[in-house]
Amino acid sequence: MDASPPTVPSARHSPWRDAFTLVELLVVLAVIALLAGLLLPALARARAAADGARCVANLHQTALAAQMYWDEHGGVAFSERSVRTNGGWRYWFGWLQDGAEGDREFDATQGALWPYFQGRGVEVCPSLNRASPLFKAKARGAAYGYAYNQLLGPRGLPGRALSSVLRPAGLAVFADGGQVNDFQEPASAEHPMLEEFYYFDTNTVSATVHFRHHGRAQAVFADGHVGTERADTGSEDRRVAGQICGRLRAEVVIP
Repeated sequence: MDASPPTVPSARHSPWRDAFTLVELLVVLAVIALLAGLLLPALARARAAADGARCVANLHQTALAAQMYWDEHGGVAFSERSVRTNGGWRYWFGWLQDGAEGDREFDATQGALWPYFQGRGVEVCPSLNRASPLFKAKARGAAYGYAYNQLLGPRGLPGRALSSVLRPAGLAVFADGGQVNDFQEPASAEHPMLEEFYYFDTNTVSATVHFRHHGRAQAVFADGHVGTERADTGSEDRRVAGQICGRLRAEVVIP
């Protein structure tokens, strides 16, 4: 019986055709790069929107805590800074020790609103990048991303009565806080840094509101609503790359 000749695979059915050619691989990589280029901006926008929503929730909770404080204290606002004790000062957000920047102790439980928070988590805006090499901490664990209207609770003086506020919907109580520091290590005039800050007012030399949401700052008003504000004209401090600090409009700061 004659043996059949061996079958020789044709070029059309070569097993090598199951692999990608270099050109095909380059095309696939180009498509992936194109899709990534389209998706990354969308993901960045989605993350920024989520951070903004979290910031709004933080401000709402802070305003609610402030309202409970006012209800229990005859409708009178708390002071931005009250008494000196144990080698430091008691501020509205907690006790802050004297000493070197970034190394001071901090105790949130001594803040005016602590009894209504009973915990931490709402004090840090997710859009405040504390891990940035351009960020300078005020103290160990201070981590407060919001500032309080000092005209509502003047330093060392009794606070304003809320009943005296004629336009609650037009008075900012808390806002995104931050300022440029160029005078305390590790910051310097040659290396200005962003730091958290805890109050705002109408002082023309102050720029203590941080416009970190696409050039806007979020603020909660005395009626409980949260709005966005741009920096008052001429108040912008842009010495830290990519960051804007400044003042709010006087009409939303003055009670």
